[in-house]
Amino acid sequence: MKPILEVDQLAVRFGAQHAVNNLSFTVHENEMLALVGESGCGKSTTALAIMQLLPSSATLEGRIDFEGRDLVGLSKPTMRSIRGNAISMIFQEPMTCLNPVMTVGNQIVEVLRRHEPLSADAAWKRATELLDLVRLPEPAKRAHDYPHSLSGGQRQRVMIAMAVACRPRLLIADEPTTALDVTIQAQILQLLDSLRRDLSMAVLLITHDLGVVGQYANRVAVMYSGEAVEDGATQRIFTQPRHPYTKGLLGASLTLDQDLHYRTRRLTEIRTHIDTDTGLRDFSLSDERIASAPNIVFTRSPYVRAAAADNRAPLLAVRDLVTRYDKGNVVDGVSFDVGHDETVGLVGESGCGKSTLSRTILRLIQSTSGTISLDGEDITHLGGSKLRAIRPKIQMIFQDPYASLNPRQRVLDILDAALIVHGVADKHERRRRIADITDRVGLASKSLQRFAHEFSGGQRQRIGIARALVLQPKLVICDEPVSALDVSIRAQVLNLLVELKQSLGLSYLFISHDLSVVRYIADRVLVMNTGNIVESGDHESIWSRPAHAYTRSLIDAVPKPAFSRHRQDNTAPRQDDVDLPFSFYRFAV
Repeated sequence: MKPILEVDQLAVRFGAQHAVNNLSFTVHENEMLALVGESGCGKSTTALAIMQLLPSSATLEGRIDFEGRDLVGLSKPTMRSIRGNAISMIFQEPMTCLNPVMTVGNQIVEVLRRHEPLSADAAWKRATELLDLVRLPEPAKRAHDYPHSLSGGQRQRVMIAMAVACRPRLLIADEPTTALDVTIQAQILQLLDSLRRDLSMAVLLITHDLGVVGQYANRVAVMYSGEAVEDGATQRIFTQPRHPYTKGLLGASLTLDQDLHYRTRRLTEIRTHIDTDTGLRDFSLSDERIASAPNIVFTRSPYVRAAAADNRAPLLAVRDLVTRYDKGNVVDGVSFDVGHDETVGLVGESGCGKSTLSRTILRLIQSTSGTISLDGEDITHLGGSKLRAIRPKIQMIFQDPYASLNPRQRVLDILDAALIVHGVADKHERRRRIADITDRVGLASKSLQRFAHEFSGGQRQRIGIARALVLQPKLVICDEPVSALDVSIRAQVLNLLVELKQSLGLSYLFISHDLSVVRYIADRVLVMNTGNIVESGDHESIWSRPAHAYTRSLIDAVPKPAFSRHRQDNTAPRQDDVDLPFSFYRFAV
C-alpha cells in the first residue's frame, strides 16, 4: 500500500520539556494505524502537530509528509485549506468541541461551505445526508437540534459527520469512544471502520484501549514518554510483543475473552526507574499467579459458601427498592444481596439507574418504597444521629477523585476531617488510623502535606480509597473507580482493591460499564437495564451462558481481538518473544 502520511523524527518541545521526541511512523492508504500509550505519552500532541494546531509556545521539529508534502512550515491559509478537508480530526469530548449556540446542521454546513462551492440549500441537504450516513436517527429533524439536546453517542456521530463531510483522505480519531457505553462504543467503531472502507480513508486511531486496537487496527505503534518503543502488525504486537512496556500493557489490559479472575492472578504492573549511572530507563514487570490466598475458599459462589458456613445474614439486603423522579421510576423494584467478603459487580449502560441505586443505598437519595438492610439493620428510613451512626459502615469510592477531593485541603486534612465528622475525637487515634490506611494504599507519609492537584490520577484515586477506608467500613460502593485511569494505573488500583478486600475483610458493590473489569473483580454480577435487574449470576456462568437478551447484547458489543494473545503452535518461542504470562522482565532502553 502507498504511504499517505509519513512522520519522520518528529519532536515537540514546550520550553525544555519534550512532549514528543524523535517519533517516526507511517500511515498507508485505506489502513487503520493505532497509536497507543498512556496519558501524557504524547499521542494527542502528535495529532495536534499533524493538524498544525499546536500552541505558539510549542517548538516543532522533524517532517510530517502528507501525500508527499511536508506540513511543517506551511502558511496558515494553506494549512486551513487542508485542515478539515484532506485531513480531519475527531476529538475526544464532542460537547466541548461543538458550538453550543449553533444547530448541528449549521455546524456541518459551515465546514462544507468553507471547503466546497456549495449554495446554502445544497450544503444543508448534504449536511442532512451526512447525518443519515452516520446513522443519526431522524437526520432531517436532528439537524435543527443544538448539541445539548443530543446524547453522548449522538454528539459523537455529529462530530464524525463533520469530520468526513469533505471526504478526507486521512482521519485522525483521538479517543473517539472513551466516555461512551459499550454498545454505543461498538456502534461508533463499526461506523468508523465502514466509513474507512466506503470512503477509502486512512485512519490514525489514538487510544489506550487494547481491545479496540485488537479488533479494528491493521497496525500498531506503541508510545512511551514521547517515543515510539515498538510498532508492527497488530497480530504480531498482540501475540509476540518484544518491548517490555508493550508486554506490560498487554498484561495489565483486560479483555472479555480472558478467563481471568482476581482469585487466581494479580494483574501485571509496570514499574520504571532511571538508572543514575547510565541515564537509561529500566522497566520492571511483575506478574503474580495466586495458588491460594488467605481467607479465600475457591468456589463458584463465595456468598453461598459463607452463609452456609456461619448462617450469617447478607451484609446488604435490598428488597423491592423503588426510587422515583418526576419522569418516573429510575430504580424500579430492585432486589439483591451483597454477602460478607463478597464483591458484587453491577453493570449496565448510562441512564439505566446504577448511580441512582448506589446513592439510594447510601441514603443520599430517599427511596420511594422498598427496604435497605445493612448488617441486619433496616436503614431505609433512618435519620439524624441514627443515620450518622451507620454511615462509617458504608462508604463510596467515586469515579473522579479530583472532583470529589477538596482542592483547598491537604491530604492529611481531608482524611482527618472524615474522622472528625464521624466522631473520632482523639487526635492520636486519628493519626494512627491515617498512618495505617495511607501505608496500606501505598501513599508515602511525606505526601500527606500535599494538595490533590499535586498528585497523578492514580495517586488521587488512592487518596479517594484511603478516605473511604479510614472510617473502617464493612461495605464499599465503588462507582466506576477505574474508568478514568490508564491501563497500567487501572491494574495497580484493581490489585490494591483486591489486597484491601482480603486484608480488611471488605465487601464491594462494584459499579462499572466496563464488562472486562467486572469479569476480573466480581464474584457475582448483576445486570441492570431501565431500572431493573434483568439478570444475575456468578462470575463464570454469566459470561459463558448469559440468559437475557440484554446481557448478550452487552457482551457482543465488547471489542474482541481477531486473534488470541496465546501462541497457537507447540514450538518453543525465543526468549524475546515469550508471551504473557511472565514472572519478571527487566530491560534498559
